[in-house]
Amino acid sequence: MDTKEILKKVRKIEIKTRRLSDHVFSGEYHTSFKGRGMTFSEVRQYQFGDDVRAIDWNVTARYNEPYVKVFEEERELTMMLMVDVSGSENFGSQQYLKREIITEIAATLAFSATQNNDKIGLILFTDQIELYIPPKKGKSHVLRIIRELIEFTPQSKRTHLGQALQFLSATQKKKAIVFVISDFLCPDDYEKPLKIASKKHDVTGFRIYDPREAELPNLGIVETLDAETGQIAIIDTGTAIVRQRYAALYREKVARFKELFSRCGAGTVQSRVDESYVTRLLSYFKARA
Repeated sequence: MDTKEILKKVRKIEIKTRRLSDHVFSGEYHTSFKGRGMTFSEVRQYQFGDDVRAIDWNVTARYNEPYVKVFEEERELTMMLMVDVSGSENFGSQQYLKREIITEIAATLAFSATQNNDKIGLILFTDQIELYIPPKKGKSHVLRIIRELIEFTPQSKRTHLGQALQFLSATQKKKAIVFVISDFLCPDDYEKPLKIASKKHDVTGFRIYDPREAELPNLGIVETLDAETGQIAIIDTGTAIVRQRYAALYREKVARFKELFSRCGAGTVQSRVDESYVTRLLSYFKARA
C-alpha cells in the first residue's frame, strides 16, 4: 500500500469515526470514565439544597451571608489502546476483516478521548510488543495512531496477552483507561498480569469475533491453516462429533475470557464483525454510568 492510498484510508476512517465520537460517544465517554478527583473552582452564594459541608466559613464570615465552595472534576485522563495484531485478526468471512473493525473501534475511542482533552497511547502486540506509542494529546497524534493501525506489519503472528499486560503495568505508572481489543483466541495464561493491571487501571476487554469462528460448516474433508502457528491440519467437517467438539471448545474459550476479566474486576464488551459495535459500546458506557 503506497503513501497516497494509506492517507486516503486514514482520512476515510477519520471522517467516519470522528463523526461517531463527536455526536455519539463523547458525552457517554465523559460520564463513564471519571477524572482523578475534584479540584477547587470558585465560591458562590449558598442556594437551597446545597450541601452544608461545602460552606466556606471564611468567605461567609467576611460577607455575612453563606457561600459554598464549588469543585470541578479533574478531567485529564490517559487512555491506552492495547491492540492485538496477531495472525488471527486478519480473518474475515463477512464484508470486513477483524483487523479492519478493530481499527475503527480504536479510532472511535481515541477521538472520544481527544474530545475530552485526554491523552491517548497505543500498544500493538502479538507474542511480543510490536509497537509502543507513549500517551499524548491532539488530533495529529490520533491520526498517527490510525495510520499505524492500518499499515503496521507485525514481526510475529502468535499471541501472548499476558506479556502485553506486563508491559502496560511496567510503562504506565499512573492510572489509565485501558481498552484491550482482540479476538482473545489466545492461551488463557494472562490472569495474573490482568489482575495486577486491573488493580491500577480501568481495564476493558473488547472482543471482536467472526460468526464463522463459532462453528465449522459441513464441507467434508478440508485442509485448514492456523493463522498464528502456520500449522496445517486435515479435518473431516462432515462428521457431526467433530463439529460439536469444535463448537464446544469455542464456547469454552469465550466463557473463559468473560470469567477471567470479571474475576479480575475488568469490564467486557463483545461485538461481531457484521453487527454494530456502536450499539455495543453505547450499551457498555451507559451500563457503567
